[in-house]
Amino acid sequence: MPADLGHETQAGSSEASRLSNLGIGLLLLGVLLPQINYFGVNVALNTIRRSLGASPADLELIVAGYGTAYAILLVIGGRLGDRYGRRRVFTIGLIGFLVASLGCGLAPSAVLLLVSRIVQGACAALVVPQVVATYHATLTGTRRAQAQSLYAAAAGSAIVIGQLVGGLLVTANIAGSGWRPIFLINIPIGLLALATAGRVVPENRSAHPVSIDALGALALAATISALLLPLTLGQSDHWPLWSLITLALAPVLGAATIAVERRAERRGLVPLLPPAVLGLSSVRRGLSLHLPFMLGYGAFMFVFALVLQQGLHADPLRAGLATMPMAVPFLIASLYLPRLVTRLGARNVTTLGGAALAVGLGGLIATISLLWPHVGLLIMAPSLAVIGTGQALVFGSLFRLILAEVPEHHAGTGSGVLVTVQQAGLALGVATLGTLYTALDSHGIAGAIAITTGIQVLIAAAIAVGARRMPSPLS
Repeated sequence: MPADLGHETQAGSSEASRLSNLGIGLLLLGVLLPQINYFGVNVALNTIRRSLGASPADLELIVAGYGTAYAILLVIGGRLGDRYGRRRVFTIGLIGFLVASLGCGLAPSAVLLLVSRIVQGACAALVVPQVVATYHATLTGTRRAQAQSLYAAAAGSAIVIGQLVGGLLVTANIAGSGWRPIFLINIPIGLLALATAGRVVPENRSAHPVSIDALGALALAATISALLLPLTLGQSDHWPLWSLITLALAPVLGAATIAVERRAERRGLVPLLPPAVLGLSSVRRGLSLHLPFMLGYGAFMFVFALVLQQGLHADPLRAGLATMPMAVPFLIASLYLPRLVTRLGARNVTTLGGAALAVGLGGLIATISLLWPHVGLLIMAPSLAVIGTGQALVFGSLFRLILAEVPEHHAGTGSGVLVTVQQAGLALGVATLGTLYTALDSHGIAGAIAITTGIQVLIAAAIAVGARRMPSPLS
């Protein structure tokens, strides 16, 4: 997924074209490792549950905690690189990511695994923004465009790679280690990257770095946590008083976050979530569609993994392979998206994608409801292919629509806001619809799937209709 590009004025034009092909490839590892770790853990959820005695709420937090830390700190990670040097921050973040991966791989309990996952997400937020920003600062022309295309391909393919590699490693059960190599494999790969980065990645930074906005990040973290924790833990604990109080505080904290960001903007600073950018029609309307889309996407990946492993008793490798009918069309549709947008327009492509997503999800509901529990993985493939296509069309075209009115000098800030919302949506999807599914599955898995996926059908339909009110980009 795209990251905050940082400030567009770089420190010295002499840095351009200094990044070798090896440097481009090495930086791609900084995209692949965090993204693979986000999706790869899905196929190990059932194994983790049995190994650590994890509850459904624990599993949700292990997935959502990573995404939440990543979302909150992503823009700050980009700004730290702008200010202190992108290679330096990339290296520090990668070291932290490897230490956290070791903590995940050796975790003796669900609590320690969760803590390590949160640290992993925070360190990923330091690593990923430096990749696109370094491409932007050290490459020009065709090489820059090619590197950015490779970045997008790596981010998209991480869905497939993560779940396949995760399935292979868990199935191999190396020395009886079960799910742990999913995290431990990061260490040799990361150490190789660290040993090479100093020689092939030039140091670069912004000539005019913007403020860090730590207060805005704290306020946003408090708001998301006030939603995430009670929604994840409240149901399993029968909604204790603390969960209700915390949930009631969420809108108050949200209002405080807005006030903090407005105050920062009045002082001439660049807030984490700039009101001037959020006030643009394309951004305001687009994010109102993009947040529920990402919420549905995060929920689907989590719930579908549980259905495969707990409901259909698929081993981790088969669970990873089962996502390929969705992931491959996603990649293909992403490659053809620019041509489709040129021919039909971004609004029409978003509408088409939303409609396709609704049809695919509806087909999956029908397949599971009619055939459960005798649902073969192949019988779900047609619906999954339509789902993957619809997801790609909505994701790519909506990104363009949201940034349609953002001025060029705010491009990095606008994309940072967008990716923050993306990651927050993924985490909240697990906390909301993921929690709903785990609350209902004891009464019948097919019914739980129908309800949670039915809500996603409504979200997809709303996106298809809502896209008609979006401003259309001029190019």
